[in-house]
Amino acid sequence: MSVITGLGVVAPNGIGVKEFWAATLSGRSGIADLDRFDASGYPARLAGLVNGVDPAALLPGRLLPQTDVSTRLAMIAAQSALEDASVDTTAVPDYDMGIVTANASGGFEFTHREFKKLWSLGPEHISVYESFAWFYAVNTGQISIRHGMRGPSTALVADQAGGLDALGHARRIVRSGVPLVLSGGVDSAFDPWGWASHLASGLVSTDPDPTTAYRPFDVRAAGYLPGEGGGICVVEDPAAAHARGAQIYGEIAGYAATFDPAPDSGRPPGLRRAAESALADAGIGPADVDVVFADAAGVPELDRFEAGALREIFGERGVPVTAPKALTGRLLSGGGVLDVVSALMSVQEQVIPPTFATGDVPAGYGIDLVLGEPRPAAVDTALVLARGRWGFNSAIVIRNHRKEN
Repeated sequence: MSVITGLGVVAPNGIGVKEFWAATLSGRSGIADLDRFDASGYPARLAGLVNGVDPAALLPGRLLPQTDVSTRLAMIAAQSALEDASVDTTAVPDYDMGIVTANASGGFEFTHREFKKLWSLGPEHISVYESFAWFYAVNTGQISIRHGMRGPSTALVADQAGGLDALGHARRIVRSGVPLVLSGGVDSAFDPWGWASHLASGLVSTDPDPTTAYRPFDVRAAGYLPGEGGGICVVEDPAAAHARGAQIYGEIAGYAATFDPAPDSGRPPGLRRAAESALADAGIGPADVDVVFADAAGVPELDRFEAGALREIFGERGVPVTAPKALTGRLLSGGGVLDVVSALMSVQEQVIPPTFATGDVPAGYGIDLVLGEPRPAAVDTALVLARGRWGFNSAIVIRNHRKEN
């Protein structure tokens, strides 16, 4: 068991935990017209965009020329998480701190800008930082260098499921004896090439109305919207956290990951197995779960399958379900971490945020989707689900922490 003592959030609808959580409860959306380039010729033009954050004011100037937008957001979230946890990294032995981040797209904008220089001007014009700024592991590397973290460090790639995998791996590292691990996921891919990559899935909503374009589990669901940003958490050994008098948001009580079988195998996808395995890892049953933060793809076929898996595990309308990511879009590696943040805040404040964009859930889904407004509830345990393209499934159990645990 590991505890979470610090939260750093850089989301389309809020910078920092307080702003993000207030937006999540009030329904303030971060969905907007894509303005990073002229997107008028594309079939979809809405995305969850992080605005109102100035990396130049929050990061050392020397880092700006060598980092992509996703790495800058990751470093800002990491700094915020450490501050939230009251951790002074200069006072902690370097090998007592590790870092695990997830990233699904690498430094898209940075590397495509450098490619353009290569094709139009020649190789002598390419930044030397291209050698690492494009790479999936760069967020882990830059954060570890900045904060002097020399403990076990890892980078994971699992699309939307990656953020939960990072937290699960952080728990494993803490169990091995490392007192503190920074962990989470951040992504951004909104240059023209990145946007074309999003649209290539064929699952992005082309609805031009930001209030209805992404409405998971709705009878009119017609796809999702991509987003950018994510979150970083401070994961600690409980004894170490208690010893330094740290605030504790909650604990990672269980984790599991599965991979879907081949489409023609006749076997079902692995989401239900991931959820049940995470519950078993936490030593609890379905009746112990107070809320599920769903993957909520917004694609009818995928929503129908997820609803079926939840119905099979918990029974007809057996547990409240929510999908606050309708306010941010799907953030690739950052999405699951934001749901973990929301789950922790639900435990702290005893309230379940609603799925604001959704209005009419098909009767056959059989899920108790929280709609309209926040629902006061006794929340002790939350299950967070995430699915990535090409078969990734991950599940994490978040639970209120009691010292006797």
